[in-house]
Amino acid sequence: MGRLRKRLTRPDEKVVPEGLFARRQGKVRGMRGAAESAAAARSDLEQFDSAVARVVRDTGASVGLVYLLPPGERVLHLTVVSGASRQIAAPWARIALGAPIPVADAVREQRLVWLGSQEEVARRYPRLGLVLPYDFMLTAAPITSATTVWGGLVLLWPIWHPPQLIPRERDAVGTFCRNAALLLQQCADSGHPLLPGPEPRVLPPPRSRNPDPAEALAAVDFAERLPLGCCALDLDGRITFISAVGADLVGAAATTLMGTRPWEVLLWLHDPVFEERYRAAVISRKPTSFTALRPPDEWLFFQLYPDASGISVHITPIPTAHAPTTAPWQHPSRSAEPVGATALYHLTHLAATLTEAVGVDDVVELVADQLVPAFGAQALALMTKEEGRLRIIGYRGYTAELMDRFDAVPLTSDTPAVRVLTTGVPSFFATFSDLKRAYPPADHQDNMAAWAFLPLIASGRIVGSLVLAYERPRPFSPAERAVLTSLAGLIAQALDRARLYDTKHHLAHTVQAGLLPQTLPRIHGLDVAARYLPAGHGMEIGGDFYDLIRCDETTAAAAIGDVQGHNVTAAALMGQVRTAVHAHGAAGAFPGEVLARTNRLLTDLDPGLFTSCLYARLDLAHHRARLATAGHPPPLLRHPDGQTEVLHVPPGSCSASNPTPTTRPPRSPCHPAPCSPCTPTDSSRLPAPTSATPSPTRPATRAGPGPDHGRPRRHPRQPRHEIRTAQRQHRPAVDPGIPRTVTKPTLPRLRRRRR
Repeated sequence: MGRLRKRLTRPDEKVVPEGLFARRQGKVRGMRGAAESAAAARSDLEQFDSAVARVVRDTGASVGLVYLLPPGERVLHLTVVSGASRQIAAPWARIALGAPIPVADAVREQRLVWLGSQEEVARRYPRLGLVLPYDFMLTAAPITSATTVWGGLVLLWPIWHPPQLIPRERDAVGTFCRNAALLLQQCADSGHPLLPGPEPRVLPPPRSRNPDPAEALAAVDFAERLPLGCCALDLDGRITFISAVGADLVGAAATTLMGTRPWEVLLWLHDPVFEERYRAAVISRKPTSFTALRPPDEWLFFQLYPDASGISVHITPIPTAHAPTTAPWQHPSRSAEPVGATALYHLTHLAATLTEAVGVDDVVELVADQLVPAFGAQALALMTKEEGRLRIIGYRGYTAELMDRFDAVPLTSDTPAVRVLTTGVPSFFATFSDLKRAYPPADHQDNMAAWAFLPLIASGRIVGSLVLAYERPRPFSPAERAVLTSLAGLIAQALDRARLYDTKHHLAHTVQAGLLPQTLPRIHGLDVAARYLPAGHGMEIGGDFYDLIRCDETTAAAAIGDVQGHNVTAAALMGQVRTAVHAHGAAGAFPGEVLARTNRLLTDLDPGLFTSCLYARLDLAHHRARLATAGHPPPLLRHPDGQTEVLHVPPGSCSASNPTPTTRPPRSPCHPAPCSPCTPTDSSRLPAPTSATPSPTRPATRAGPGPDHGRPRRHPRQPRHEIRTAQRQHRPAVDPGIPRTVTKPTLPRLRRRRR
């Protein structure tokens, strides 16, 4: 316990052991340090939020959104919202960096994005235009420092804003991005980084002035004296004030309406029209109106006037003589509980988002990003069946340990997840008691309170299932069940397409990997690196090939080429061409002979496709390279100082199926006429420095046609993107400046990607 403190004490005073006293002091200091850290974090948040409010005020923007990019992630998280509700912003809470969304483009490309009209929004960002068909202008800017990308800023203006950003607004945006990046860097350096929370922070609306109590009472009296009804909504759509006349017109007590959304408590307003008008007013800041029928026969006219703090609503009755016979959205068979505009908005947004999903991983990420914030679920899991077992292909909000317990469960087990996957019938459990009643052996393992088990059915087939879990009991009204079932249908279609794509993609890469070198040989004196990068989207399979060949102890060869087409046929021919080139090169043939013999093989095969190839034979003993080309783009020569130049090697024709020989170089490597056999041409030798230390490289000896000769032209049967592929991928860089004392010169760096 340590030595006793030697001092005089009063009779009622306890003597504290020295070690215990030190521990107590350390605990107090630790608590003080934690409190100071929390205070510093609050100060940083307040400073950051103040900067957001300032840029919104200085630019006159109606809505402001700030996204942060957590370290190591490629998803932007919505962190701060100004001028809108969390509910409206929910579908945009997480945005992948590769998504076609303005803020993602701004952050990824580190440039400012400006959209000056609804037409431009629809043209450049169809998904955004589909989900937000309102009049507004938008800018997005990246928040970056010298070495770090921190996130992005989004600002919206009403349509009456000038068609371009004015200098003052542009300066305000730039100032905010710089200051925000500086603050984020300082917080990260101090060990207390500003990271996105589980939900975005919503800034309070700005107020021009704060009335005193007497003035506020006078304003209430003024509103009560008006003969028309009036009420006020905040940006979240909740009633903050309603006059007595207004409450009488809508048929409900003011105390019942306060703090609620009108379309949630007034059944005759539970129609997408009212909520849609509210959403349009918040986003576009334009006055709007609509007409509604209060049962049994009273028509009311609603006028909405929005600003930065909320919406003022005027309610006036319509005389019977001028009342419409029926509302355009009402039908005799109208259900008692129609689907709200928010649900339709989220469904539309999810449908537009899923059109961009390619593989199963994309579907899982997009579904998780949209469903969790938009539909109120705290956790979800996507499942499929495979070889008689339940397979979990993605989840959000659950722990990996819990998912491991349910993964690979036999389809014969009696669980709700298996039942929905085998029967295709959805199940909804408002409480755990309901779940226990239906499945007595069920254990409460996920600490959730309500669940929805939804089948994923595409073209009449069950392709998987979706589980949504909620932290609180949830009654699952008929309208919500209909929305979730429709939601499952959209996900099923996307998942079915994604699985088909993944199957084809795996097959394509298996074929491609089998035809390309699995490993490159280790050759003394050479450092070798290769990557394979497709230039465009699609199956990512085609006729591009490369190879490194060991000829003898002091000689090696590098080849790179392209067979016309991007399909399995092109890949198969590529395998034959690469094998022929490798065999002739390993036998010691010179570059021109290798290409000529390979061309004879192609002539015999008669594939109906042309092939280009560049072949370089490297003499490691004498530091020389000999090259031959058959219609391929010219190589790049890399000098010791890092500079590069194009070597204009006299080109031959692309290898093809026409056996007619050519006696002179064609006008281009891809001649419009049927291609003739290749006419390879050896290049001049590349000199090596005579001294033992690197010296400035002398200009390489050039031979052959002018600078435009040898550049690829499109064959009539060749898609335009194939030429682009060749230009981007097949330019090896050869380093001639190798001192004689150096034993590892640089081989051509050939791009390749393997999966």
